[in-house]
Amino acid sequence: MEQEKEQVWRLSAAAQAEAVRTAEISAVELIDSHLDRIAAVNPQVNAVTQLMAERAREAAARTDRRRAAGEALGPLAGVPFTVKETTPVEGVATTFGSERFRALVAAADAPPVARLRAAGAIPIGHANMPTLVLAGMHTRSELFGDTVNPWDSARTPGGTSGGDAVAVATGMAGLGLGNDSGGSIRVPAQFCGVAGLKPTTGRFPADHRVLGPDDAGPASQMLVTDGPLARTVGDLRLAYEVLAGTDPRDPRAVPVPAYGEPLPGPVKVAVVTDPGGHGVHPTVRRAVEAAADALRDAGYEVCEVEDVPRLDEALETYGRITITEFAPSWPVVRTLLGKGGDRYIQMAMERTPPASADEFMKLMGTWMNIRRSWAAFLDQYPLLLGPSFTEPPVEPGLESRDRAGRDRVASGMRLCTVTSFVGVPAVAVPTGLADGLPCGVQIVGRAFREDLCLDAAQAVEDRLGILTPVDPRG
Repeated sequence: MEQEKEQVWRLSAAAQAEAVRTAEISAVELIDSHLDRIAAVNPQVNAVTQLMAERAREAAARTDRRRAAGEALGPLAGVPFTVKETTPVEGVATTFGSERFRALVAAADAPPVARLRAAGAIPIGHANMPTLVLAGMHTRSELFGDTVNPWDSARTPGGTSGGDAVAVATGMAGLGLGNDSGGSIRVPAQFCGVAGLKPTTGRFPADHRVLGPDDAGPASQMLVTDGPLARTVGDLRLAYEVLAGTDPRDPRAVPVPAYGEPLPGPVKVAVVTDPGGHGVHPTVRRAVEAAADALRDAGYEVCEVEDVPRLDEALETYGRITITEFAPSWPVVRTLLGKGGDRYIQMAMERTPPASADEFMKLMGTWMNIRRSWAAFLDQYPLLLGPSFTEPPVEPGLESRDRAGRDRVASGMRLCTVTSFVGVPAVAVPTGLADGLPCGVQIVGRAFREDLCLDAAQAVEDRLGILTPVDPRG
């Protein structure tokens, strides 16, 4: 029994919570099991940055007292989760991986952290990310250094939510709380062999005003969405149900039911293996084909389609809008990124000049028009299956090395970028291993139909299996 208790970190988040609710284990034992796992594994992968051990134990002890008193416990009772360094946890510094913000202690939990806590989950540590989320895709921060892909140290874990993906993949946490504005949950999910959910814009309440009282511009408001990473689709569903809802701190959050009406007949799934026709690696192509076969076996109507709507136009518009919004602050921001941390954004700014006021107004109209095209596409095909990244995991820092590397990475994540741009939900799910590295796909859905994405991802997982937890490899 003691051996089993030491290994409870291996359980799914749902099984961990059930074991705590039924007193099979205590919440303190669950936290201690994960702390032992962190002590054993984190020195090799450097994913957990600020460990909250004593705070987590205290929260677990409160959970055990509530259970002993006969109180009902939440759906995530006792489950430890990591929180990306962008996202405030009360009483802990929100560093963004930057030396400048080492002492930026949060006065309150961010809305998604508060919602996970209310469901019984326990923050166990912050997780690493690229400095200020701007230094590149690879999870390397000025303050904490490089995070290592547990499958192969010569490959990046992805990012920018790479620390959370690695923590979940290696069993250091039951869940991770990341965010995504163009692939930052889905790419590390694919590279680390876990599942991840990028919700519809407005599905989860958030407040990203960490550095002051003012809100950022329209791109930052509309593109960044918080979301969970997990080892199973079932755990993603639990987190989704907890995170969905409204909050007065976020007027964007919409009171839409978490589950929509069932669709008539077999659900149509459009399959696009090579978005935009820019090329796809054979292992990624096979992953999409395997997922398509799994969905076909599950009764979905799988349809090969020529392409997604207006991909290249969407990528260009995304780039112009984001660079225009960001350009005025760049001279100051680049000084906060540490040595070489400015290369990724600087190369983007050299390629994409800011728009004039008139051009920006036209770009905002184009953005809406592209969203309209996608809504029509997803009205015909409620789901879209494709790659999160069109290559296997690449080497660390490729995107900051030179322009060719940056362009290669930007191309690889192109379906993530465009689906963030149009604000629709997507679930990343593993499909297996190729050459010892994880493969995976994403399933994109209509706005506010995360439930359809999760159902399809579950069908893929049921047929193709779960890859993690994994012990770090060389």
